[in-house]
This record gives sequence, C-alpha cells and structure tokens, in this order.
Amino acid sequence: MPGEKTSQKSEERAVSRRNFLKHTGTIILVAGNSWLLPVSGMAADSKTDPGIPASDGYLLVDLKKCQGCASCMLACSLVHEGAASLSLSRIQIIQNSFEHFPRDIAIGQCRQCVAPACVEACPEDAITADKRFGNVRMIDLKKCIGCGACAEACPYIPSRSHLAPHESFGGQNKARKCDLCSRAPFHWDAAGGGPEGKQACVAVCPVGAIRMTRKIPTQKGDAGYQVNLRDGNWKRLGYQDS
Repeated sequence: MPGEKTSQKSEERAVSRRNFLKHTGTIILVAGNSWLLPVSGMAADSKTDPGIPASDGYLLVDLKKCQGCASCMLACSLVHEGAASLSLSRIQIIQNSFEHFPRDIAIGQCRQCVAPACVEACPEDAITADKRFGNVRMIDLKKCIGCGACAEACPYIPSRSHLAPHESFGGQNKARKCDLCSRAPFHWDAAGGGPEGKQACVAVCPVGAIRMTRKIPTQKGDAGYQVNLRDGNWKRLGYQDS
C-alpha cells in the first residue's frame, strides 16, 4: 500500500546524523577555511610511476559511519604538532550543508598512492618512501623548500599535502602530509605509529569510521578507499549495509 511505503521510508530516515549526534553528545567543530565544500568528484589517480615500493599501510573510511565530529582532525594535529589545530591536521573532514546523507560528509585522507604525483612533482626529492616505516610516503622537512608543488600535483580535493609555517624552521612554510603517524613526535604510545603501530585518527574515531589496512586498495577512483565498516548494530540503527 502507498501509505505503508511512506511509513517505511520515514522509519529508514529516522536515524539521521543530527539525531545521532544529539543522542551521543558529539560536538561538531568548525574552523574557518579548514572545512571546505567538496568540488564535484575526484580527479583520477596519477598515471606516472616514480619507481618506489608500495606502502605497507593505507587508511580506509566509511562515509556513512562518519558523524563529522572532527575528533580525527584534532588527534592528528595533537600527535604531529602538539596542538589542537584543524588547519594543521593531515586528515580533513569536508562537510557540505547543501547535500543530503550520505553525500553531506567526505573524509580527505592521504591515499599513500602506489604512484604518488606528489613524489614525482617535488623538485627537491623531499618526499620518499621510508623503508624504516613500511615505505610510507613521508616529507623530509630539511629538504622541503615550501614551494607547494606537492599540493598542486595532488589530484584530490582538498590536497592531501598542505603548506604551513613551521616554528622549528623560523616560520618558513613546510609541507605536511599523512605519514600514518610514523614520525609523530607527540605520539601517545611508546611503540609509535606507522603501519606496524597505531594511527591517531583510527584510535580516536568514536564510531570506527576509519581503519588501517595492509592490503593495497584499488587505485582507480574512490571504491578502494571508501568502504563499508558497519556491522549488524549499525543496521539496527537504520543505516544501510552498503
């Protein structure tokens, strides 16, 4: 019956992000330009091959699980910079108030690309695959000249690397990008991060919307990095399985 279908659809929409946040008490933080509206679609992965080994770790996200609380961003900046700063976070939560669930939130995490455009674009060879940390793509701040070539070359929006003044270098602009917490100077665990350790964003996410994997995700498009991390409990809350 038409009435039954309407009722069913209403029940499916009952658990919205707003209701979830209201009941869990999560606070959404907004900070100037650090949260940007997503531009239509993502650019294709780099087709170049810099001849470096693949990373041993990759971050996967579930956009339907994410509630936009920004806990991952604050944790990221704390372990890397020693300060809570959304602008300095290596992972970015992008909210679009004009979209509807699940397109209203996106997570911009570094993909540790197999053929990273940022590595090839750097004129100083400041971005390399560090063997000590499972070939995670990392920036050597001593070599970085703050030219921004890596940020311009990144095919994703927002760029997975960004420039910001660095106190240890007299306020000079230095590039930052996710290193899976491999060299996070303020890491809470003595064992540290990297593919073998703990990643701040994964550890702090209150709903488990971020996970690290050792398997190389599909490099074309978003399918390999945006996955379903929901279990039966989320289905009972009204979230879809896929």
